[in-house]
Amino acid sequence: MRDDNPDPGWYFNTRTGEVEHGHLSRSIDRLGPYPDRETAARALEIARERTAAADKADRAWNGDDD
Repeated sequence: MRDDNPDPGWYFNTRTGEVEHGHLSRSIDRLGPYPDRETAARALEIARERTAAADKADRAWNGDDD
């Protein structure tokens, strides 16, 4: 069964620094969707953590891990 009114999720707008519910701005300016406002507010922190983990995995793959 198709949901005709799915929850659009929460987003962090990287241009304005604001949390948004739904597709209020251009997709290029949004990070998300996140399950709730609080998680969306942490979007930049989450992105930094994921980037650091990916960088560490790359170093390990290349044999450069400390």
